Amino acid sequence: MELFRGISFLKTLSLNEILLFFVYVILIFIVKWGLLYFLRNWMKSDWAKNRVLPTIQAILNWATFYGTILLFLFYFSNESWLFSPIYEKDGVEVSFILIIVAIMIITFTSRLVKAFTAHIMPFIYEKFGVDMGLSFTINRLIYYVVMIIALLISFQTVGLDMRAFTVVLSTLGIGIGFGLRNVAANFVSGIIILFERPMEVGETVEIEEKVGQISKINLRSTVITHKGGKLVVPNQYFIEQIINSHSGEQLTAEVKVSVPFGTDSYKVEALLREAAKSLQDAPTPTIRFVDFIQSAMEFSVQLSVQNGAAKDDIENKLRHAIADIFSKNNIKLASCADTIHISKDP
Repeated sequence: MELFRGISFLKTLSLNEILLFFVYVILIFIVKWGLLYFLRNWMKSDWAKNRVLPTIQAILNWATFYGTILLFLFYFSNESWLFSPIYEKDGVEVSFILIIVAIMIITFTSRLVKAFTAHIMPFIYEKFGVDMGLSFTINRLIYYVVMIIALLISFQTVGLDMRAFTVVLSTLGIGIGFGLRNVAANFVSGIIILFERPMEVGETVEIEEKVGQISKINLRSTVITHKGGKLVVPNQYFIEQIINSHSGEQLTAEVKVSVPFGTDSYKVEALLREAAKSLQDAPTPTIRFVDFIQSAMEFSVQLSVQNGAAKDDIENKLRHAIADIFSKNNIKLASCADTIHISKDP
């Protein structure tokens, strides 16, 4: 049974050939899933599951993707339609195989660059003492430059005239630019941020009264991770607005406790210190008698933390410890409030 009878270069393609090809593809995926299932059950340690397994899974994904493409090329290598020109441009006859090769160049280059920046470059950065912000900028620049080269090679492979392509882009850019001014401004701002580095990945900043860490800088926007989730901020905002940066400052977990006036203040302070020290691996606490509030006395317990996630965990444990030790010593609470506080290193 022949398909595509109306298309001359596909008229020899049969339904049986297509079905058999898809059977082979399904077998490839079954082998991949079977290997992953076996490895997940065979690897017992957390280190192997968190470090080794993701690497093996990435390799299997590569092998499955490119194995399917190579199978397609070899399976239909005797078919004339695979090499028959679809169109001709400047003496270059573009066929299905050229289009497939162009796609493979782009996808393989993207995967290769990401693997290189993820697994090779960190060793170089560690050797030369490159900080996280600069390493992120270098990785981005490497990716964009290599991908632009790969795109140019792919376009030339299928016979596209890059000079004409540039003229078309320039013409479209003039017309579209008026409607996409903000997108263009954010794009340029992203380039400025990557090169000038007024802020870096890992830096703590305050945006609209939310304190978080910069986790990713894209050409159009910057992703900030904070307690409530993620903020995607246009890059133009960082260039035009005054940003409160907390780099070099320390994030502090703080719990405030109020007890009735007349309670032994020295005993309360000692109990708060004991509660803070009862936390496992807790840093040295700072205990302060903050203020008088109507008929209550307010105390503050502060502990230095590394990040927002650690802050929430320590505050939670500290509240439990204070509630437990106050209950055992018959200390009643007048009120209790906790706040987020950023304090500079002394």
